[in-house]
Amino acid sequence: MPAAPAAPATRSIAVLPGDGIGPEVVEAALAAVERLGLPLDLRFGDIGWECWRQEGDPVPARTWKLLEETDTCLLGAITSKPLRETEAELVPELRGTGLGYVSPVVQLRQRLGLYANIRPVTDLDHGRFDFTVIRENTEGLYAGLDLHGLDGALWDAVRHHPNAAASGPEHTSVTLRLQTRFGIDRLLRFGLEHARARGKRLLTLVDKPMVLRNSSNHLRERLELIAGEYPGIETEILNVDAVALWMVRRPERFGVLVAENMFGDILSDLGAGVMGGLGLAPSGNIGDQGSYFEPVHGSAPAMAGRGRANPMAMLLTVAQMLDHLGLTVPGEELRAAVRGVARARTTVTYDLGGTAGTREVAEAVAGALDAAASRPAAGASAGAAVRQPGAGDPPAETDEVVDRLARLDTASVSDALDSLGLPGVLAGLAARVPGARTAGRAYTVTYRPVDDTRGGFRNAANYLDEVPAGSFVVVDNGGSTACTNWGSLLTALARSRGARGTAVYGSARDVAEIRAAGYPLFSTGVTMVSGKNRVELDATGRDVTIGEVTVRPGDVIVADDNGVLVVPAGQAVEVADRAERVEATEAAIAEAVAGGLRLDEARRTFGYAEPWEGPARRTGDA
Repeated sequence: MPAAPAAPATRSIAVLPGDGIGPEVVEAALAAVERLGLPLDLRFGDIGWECWRQEGDPVPARTWKLLEETDTCLLGAITSKPLRETEAELVPELRGTGLGYVSPVVQLRQRLGLYANIRPVTDLDHGRFDFTVIRENTEGLYAGLDLHGLDGALWDAVRHHPNAAASGPEHTSVTLRLQTRFGIDRLLRFGLEHARARGKRLLTLVDKPMVLRNSSNHLRERLELIAGEYPGIETEILNVDAVALWMVRRPERFGVLVAENMFGDILSDLGAGVMGGLGLAPSGNIGDQGSYFEPVHGSAPAMAGRGRANPMAMLLTVAQMLDHLGLTVPGEELRAAVRGVARARTTVTYDLGGTAGTREVAEAVAGALDAAASRPAAGASAGAAVRQPGAGDPPAETDEVVDRLARLDTASVSDALDSLGLPGVLAGLAARVPGARTAGRAYTVTYRPVDDTRGGFRNAANYLDEVPAGSFVVVDNGGSTACTNWGSLLTALARSRGARGTAVYGSARDVAEIRAAGYPLFSTGVTMVSGKNRVELDATGRDVTIGEVTVRPGDVIVADDNGVLVVPAGQAVEVADRAERVEATEAAIAEAVAGGLRLDEARRTFGYAEPWEGPARRTGDA
C-alpha cells in the first residue's frame, strides 16, 4: 500500500488580543477560521494598555517569551495615550518610579527587526484593483531623530535659514530623515520579491525626488542597481503627491508601492480609504526572522463591548498571515469568503452601510466557508472526492452568468463595460479559430523564461491536469512570440478537461489542427518554435496583466472574432444585464429602420446614446 501523505506541520501562533475592540474581533474572526480545520496551535498572551497600567510594561517579559516560542503573532489592537495619561493611569504604587511608556507596536517592530510593513489594497466589491503598499518600518522620518533645541553641527546646518536665524537655536526643531544603504537595499529587494511572487510587473518607488534631491537620488541609484536583478519587473519613481492622486483616480495602475516610513504611513491609510475604510484593511509586519499581523484599525475604546466593530479587517489579516505561513490555499478561501459577504451587503456592519454586528458578520463568513467546502467540483460524479474550490472557482449561483455572456457578442459586452467605467479589452489577442464564440472562468497561468536551456524539457504545461471544467485558460508569457505556449496536444487535453477556450499572451502553433477541432483559441502571435526548453511554469492562480487590463482568477473571459474581454467576477451579472439591453436596443433600431424609419430618428427613439438602458424605457420617453 502506498504511504499515507504526511500530515501538514502545525504552525504555532501567539495571539495577543490587546485592547478595546481587539479581543472581540479576534474572538469572532478565529471562530470563523476554525471552519478551515487548519493545523494551528493558538497560544494566547497579554499586551497593551492594561499591562502598562498594572505592570508598568505594555509588553511584559512573559509575552516576549511567547513570541520567541511561536512561528508568528496575531495582534488585535493597541491603545496608546498621550504622555500625561500614561503616568496618571498607572496603579498608584508604580507612579513616580521613572517608568516610560513605549508603544508595543514600536517595541515589536524594533526588537523583532520587522522592517517591512505590508498593506494589501484590494477592491473587494468589484475587483478593479489589487496592489500592495510596502512601508519601511525602521528609518525615514520616523527613525526617532526628532530634536528640539539645537547646538553644534545641527545648528550649523540650519542657522542660515531665515526662520532659524530669527528664532535662535533654543527655539528651533529638526527631524532628520535617516536613509541607509542597508535599509534601502533590503526594502527594495523585499518589494521586488513580493512583486515577483504575486505576478506583479510594476514596482513604484514613492518619494519626492524634485525636492529631496540628494536622499531621493540615493534611492534612485540603489533602485537602478537592484532592479537589474529582476528583469521581469518594471520600476518607476513617482512623487508621493502624484501617487496619492492616482491611488484615488486610477488605483488599478499600481502593482507594488514601496515608500519610506512617513510617506508609506500616509499612503497605506489612504489605501484603506480607497478600499472602503479601516474595517477592511489588513496588514503584516515582516522581518528576516520574525513577523506579526494586525488589522489597520485602532482599538476604538469607545466601541469596546458593543459588538459593532467590523471583523473583516481581522479576517483578511488572518488570511495574510496564512499566506506567510505557507497556507496559501486556505488563505485565499478565507479571502474569497470575505469578498462574497462584502459584495452581498446583506450582513455587514455600520461602516459598510449595514446593521449587522461583529459576530453576525463573522458567522456569515463562516457560512460562506462551509458552503464552499461542501460544493463539488464541476463535472464530479456521484461518490467522487470533493474538490476544495480555489480562488478561480465561481460560486454555484453565478454559473448561469457565464452562459449568458457566452451568447453575447463582445461588442455588446464592451459597451456594457464602458458604461460602468471598466476596462476590459485584452489588447493584441487575435482569434485563431474563425467563428468561435465562448465564455468561461479565468484559470490563469504565468510562464517565465529559462535562464539555462541545458536542462531541457520543463513540463511547463502540466498544470492542465488541474484545470476545472468550465475554465477559460489565460496563459501569460509576457506577449513574447519567441516561442510557443500552446499547441494541438494541449488543445486535446484542455477539451477533455472541459475548458471553454484559451487566450495566450504569447504565441501558439498547430493552428490548422486547432481550427479543425473547433477549439476557441486567441493569441498574440503564431510561430512554430517550441517552448519546451525556453520557458517554464512560473505559477497558476495569480493575477495576469495584459496591456493595462488585469485578469483575476475567476473573472469571466468573453471572446469571439472581435477579440477577448475580461469581465470582473463581482460585476458579471450587471455586465450581462447591460449587454443584453444593448443588443435589444440595437435590434429594435434595426427593426425600425427596416420598417422605413430614418436611422437618426430610430436611434433617438430607442436611446442609442445609452443603449445599456434598453429600448423599452427609451420608447416610453419618446
